[in-house]
Amino acid sequence: MTEASRARPAPPPEPGTLAFEDALAELEQIVKTLETGQLRLEDAIGAYERGEALRRHCAAKLAEVEARVAAIVEAGGTLGLRELG
Repeated sequence: MTEASRARPAPPPEPGTLAFEDALAELEQIVKTLETGQLRLEDAIGAYERGEALRRHCAAKLAEVEARVAAIVEAGGTLGLRELG
């Protein structure tokens, strides 16, 4: 392993592979970091882009859950998990 490859941290996982809770926690951390105003411009832009990808992922997950809940409500609360997925 070279010195340069040891110095670089592993890239973060793709937002689509994260659980909702993990994506939301990372998004919250990015917001806190951006709010400090301490990042260099390029780093802030990269953090913003990552945050936007996480926000889209969280929104998609919430939409999935809303659809599942709506299906349960429409079925009178009797819809089984197998029928949802």
